[in-house]
Amino acid sequence: MIDPEELANRFTHHPPQEGQPEVYELIRKIAFAYAVNINELVPDGREKTLALTKLEQVVFWSNAGIARARN
Repeated sequence: MIDPEELANRFTHHPPQEGQPEVYELIRKIAFAYAVNINELVPDGREKTLALTKLEQVVFWSNAGIARARN
C-alpha cells in the first residue's frame, strides 16, 4: 500500500520555489533540441511518434520530480 503522505504529495499542487522555473526551462530547452534532431533524423512513422511522446514524458516526469522533491 502506498503511504498516504506519498499520495498527497503526488496529488497536491507544488508552486515553483526559487530557482525551479529556470531548471524547468533548461530541461525543456535540452529536450526540445533533442526533439528537433529526432524529427530531422528519424523517418516519419510510429517509431518517431513514440520517441517524441516518450521525450515529452521525460520532461513531464523530470519536472514532477523536481517539484515533488523540493516541497
